[in-house]
Amino acid sequence: MSRVSVPCHVKGTVALQVGDVRTSQGRPGVLVIDVTFPSVAPFELQEIMFKNYYTAFLSIRVRQHTSTHTPAKWVTCLRDYCLMPDPHSEEGAQEYVSLFKHQMLCDMARVLELRLILRQPSPLWLSFTVEELQIYQQGPKSPSMTFPKWLSHPVPCEQPAPLIEGLPDPSRVSSEVQQMWALTEMIRASHTSTRIGRFDVDGCYDLNLLSYT
Repeated sequence: MSRVSVPCHVKGTVALQVGDVRTSQGRPGVLVIDVTFPSVAPFELQEIMFKNYYTAFLSIRVRQHTSTHTPAKWVTCLRDYCLMPDPHSEEGAQEYVSLFKHQMLCDMARVLELRLILRQPSPLWLSFTVEELQIYQQGPKSPSMTFPKWLSHPVPCEQPAPLIEGLPDPSRVSSEVQQMWALTEMIRASHTSTRIGRFDVDGCYDLNLLSYT
């Protein structure tokens, strides 16, 4: 299925503080990133792709257009998706990630806005985020190719064309021609190349034959 990149605007991260903000022990363990689509009408999201940077868990909320008289609502479509199997180790810390529509918890039609909620409980990493964020929607369907009926439904076994009345059988004619060619070759092989004179017999002339000519 073809896909088309959707132009989007990624807002700056908003940190939610964990711990005592008055001491050095406090640090942001949760980041929120809003993604808007100012130049695009509500669309059906197909894929989200990004490069992780030390984010351990990801949740996504989507704001969808419902109707003219009903305000758009925020719905959770992905909850605590694991990006790092162990938040305290490097595994998965800088991997490229693709999330598809079938992995979401809700229908991804009529999307207006996305909210990415990043979480890193480990104190080992000074910062975390997601980079190179790309949003895709379904591209135009390719036109279906039509084939002629004779190509779509080939004849299992073609029958030979009927013979026209009054004409000889081609196979019989071919067989007779081959026989004639074989006889011609046999005669040519047995034909002597020595010229036979008209009146000479064993290299001598018969006087009787000469007298009558």
